[in-house]
Amino acid sequence: MSRTRTALATSAVVVVLAAAACAPQPKSAAGAKASGADCTTESPSLHKRGQLTVATDSPAYAPWFEDNTPSNGKGFESAVAYAVAGELGFARDQVKWVVEPFAHSYAPGAKSFDFDINQISITPQRKKAVDFSASYYTANQAILTLGDSKFAKASSLGAFKDARIGVQVATTSYQAVLDQIKPSRRLSVFNTTKDEVNALKNGQIDAIVTDTPTVFYLAGAELDNGKIVGQFGYAGGTPEEFGLLLPKGSGYTSCVDKALSTLKADGRLARITSQWLSASANVPELKP
Repeated sequence: MSRTRTALATSAVVVVLAAAACAPQPKSAAGAKASGADCTTESPSLHKRGQLTVATDSPAYAPWFEDNTPSNGKGFESAVAYAVAGELGFARDQVKWVVEPFAHSYAPGAKSFDFDINQISITPQRKKAVDFSASYYTANQAILTLGDSKFAKASSLGAFKDARIGVQVATTSYQAVLDQIKPSRRLSVFNTTKDEVNALKNGQIDAIVTDTPTVFYLAGAELDNGKIVGQFGYAGGTPEEFGLLLPKGSGYTSCVDKALSTLKADGRLARITSQWLSASANVPELKP
């Protein structure tokens, strides 16, 4: 499900070392497109040589994935993962999907994947335990309520000061609400988005705050009378960026960065974003 997180700059030392690891080299026999000895499909940095192991949570929701099947290439993050894999030289049948619970992904320790794609925001705290790629998506927060709620026609963040707001555990939405809305009531924190939706249906909360694309999914698929009130930036406009999460010190981090850089430069990432997340652009912005 949707998880929003905050952005952060990468250490210059790490960048220099990463760039050196992926200095241009001839293509390997394995056919990897990303150059550099550590960027081949047989790289010793891979969890399993000859295979790109990609993790995400289960269930995997739209618009990030479709039909709870990450391997079908449908949905924004599935499409991004396969685009990165292709740029690294992996054929579709060389991509292996595994399940990794969101809250476990950035915990310290060994990982059973090459990268995790799961709406994970890049934060200083998380970067102590894992590596992040460059951003592949910048997300806003959005507010969802019921169509007959007294908050349904709100036009400012201040209108939600006295609302009962629900957020998902371990997401940036919690801090975003505290910083931007400054609610007078204690936030309700839920383990899953399904729990949030049930609480909204049952009248336990007045609104849900999560990232904008996920709000579209909830309004369209989980609620019969959901109303997207608007969206807002986090921390006074500081971009909130999602990154691919890799094991700490991974020799493949710079390779993934190189692949993303190419996807951005040639317009493929923009086309993928437009295909799967275009509706987010039409949500009104809420000011304080």
